[in-house]
Amino acid sequence: MGSSLPSSSDVVEAFDEFMMAFEAFKEANDERLAQIESRVSADVVTTEKMERINRALDEHRQLVDGLVLKSRRPALSGERAETSQAALQHKAAFAGYVRHGAESGLRALESKAMSVGSDADGGYLVPDETEREIGRLLSQASPIRAIAGVREISASVYKKPFAVSGPATGWVAETGERSPTTTATLAELAFPAMELYAMPAATQTLLDDSAVNIDEWIAAEVQVAFAEQEGAAFVSGNGTNKPKGFLAYTTAAESAWAWEKVGYLATGVDGAFPASNPSDKLIDLVYALKSGYRHNAHWVMNRRTLGEIRKIKDGDGNYIWQPAAQAGGVSTLLNFPVAEAEDMPDIGTDDMAIAFGDFRRGYLVVDRLGVRILRDPYSSKPYVLFYTTKRVGGGIQDFDAIKLMKFGES
Repeated sequence: MGSSLPSSSDVVEAFDEFMMAFEAFKEANDERLAQIESRVSADVVTTEKMERINRALDEHRQLVDGLVLKSRRPALSGERAETSQAALQHKAAFAGYVRHGAESGLRALESKAMSVGSDADGGYLVPDETEREIGRLLSQASPIRAIAGVREISASVYKKPFAVSGPATGWVAETGERSPTTTATLAELAFPAMELYAMPAATQTLLDDSAVNIDEWIAAEVQVAFAEQEGAAFVSGNGTNKPKGFLAYTTAAESAWAWEKVGYLATGVDGAFPASNPSDKLIDLVYALKSGYRHNAHWVMNRRTLGEIRKIKDGDGNYIWQPAAQAGGVSTLLNFPVAEAEDMPDIGTDDMAIAFGDFRRGYLVVDRLGVRILRDPYSSKPYVLFYTTKRVGGGIQDFDAIKLMKFGES
């Protein structure tokens, strides 16, 4: 709120340091590989040096990403005029409720609008501007949301029919007899929106400070809590009172893949890549995905798995992982972008530590319109708590669009 935005020179300087760290990492790893070839095992000092640089590389990347996001963040106030008198009234009434607990204005506005977003147990809708800012911050902080398909709904459940097998098609002469097409096999996918909550706290002194932008403060406070909970649920949530993660579905070897299962390829080694030509397994995973899905495909893995992949070269001696070409860009693996999701499992025996696919077509995030806030000045005096809720669901919508790598023999 009170910090200034980083300058472009700050971003450039941080990105240059990141690239220098990457060059140092490649030199250390090349030295380690040379030692393995000449002496069967790498020198301990060299290995420790490489791992230290690898960790520094992660820290530099996080610094660059943070500076880029901060430099792109628009201020909520003063930059965009509200388009309607109703929006202005709601914004003013909401500020009065948050700062001083004056709820009569909000109650009258929401009663007049007959809003379905207000909670029967209490709570009021945040202004549209604040809701948009929360959504924007979540898209930046939640790695799966950033690459998945997102749909807004007003009901509690989104139901989507999906054609498992399409109708029969064929060529026919202009005046030839048309054979009737077979009926498509349809499956109905249901995505219920579950309640997600955060409870930021503030002092009354902070709320009384007119220099504090309430909209911006709320968005920033709930963003971290929402993003962490969403990130875990979209990856491995069990679907009970939370979204169902793509790793929670039944899996099957790619050779035996069927609808409602997620296909996987095995590395052939328990808890590891093969010792020779490990990049071949990643290439196999790329081409396990149909060509129609590959143009928008992403890798998904956590930073520890990515740290192992950074060490891998292809048959021509080139590193298969490449850093972003510019600040704010994304790193690539075999020329496909990488999304780092810390909730993905580490490499271990039979773990599905890597996912690859078109997540925009494969995984759907469902947002129910409306973020609500209930002000609680009593439960934790002298602090004021803000019970903030949104409804979100998620699940796989196309089982052919996502593939996994299993670190096991079969």
